[in-house]
Amino acid sequence: MLDLDVFRQLAEELIPFNKWIGVKVDHLARGHVTLSIPWRDELIGDPVRQAIHGGVISMLADTAGGLCVWTAIENPALGRVSTVDLRVDYLRPGRRETLVGDATTVRVGGKLGWADIRLYHPSAASELVATARGVYALKNPKQPSRDA
Repeated sequence: MLDLDVFRQLAEELIPFNKWIGVKVDHLARGHVTLSIPWRDELIGDPVRQAIHGGVISMLADTAGGLCVWTAIENPALGRVSTVDLRVDYLRPGRRETLVGDATTVRVGGKLGWADIRLYHPSAASELVATARGVYALKNPKQPSRDA
């Protein structure tokens, strides 16, 4: 059974970096996650353009993709997910407003999971700031042997 409250708490509060950045869970379902980061001046990466730092964009993509894949595994309570590869295509500068990361699970196999992520601002959802594809290692604790 998928306990969405645990995933929400994990994404927003239990990972110190996510909490410091201000990650918020906007939507959470099996295989689909929407996260956001509210605007604040500390997110600026280009002081001339006043654009969001590329690391903030990739961090949101990675967090949304990993969480999305985690919700899609057979028994998420027993599993762990870690990033193997993240490809981000930056399409336009991020503006001084909330950034949204919307992730969809593409496939979950025995050892790997894939997610597609779209990053945008709520005021212009069709104008993507970036797109990303994440690949995540799936780790499940070994089950005790019946012979032991």
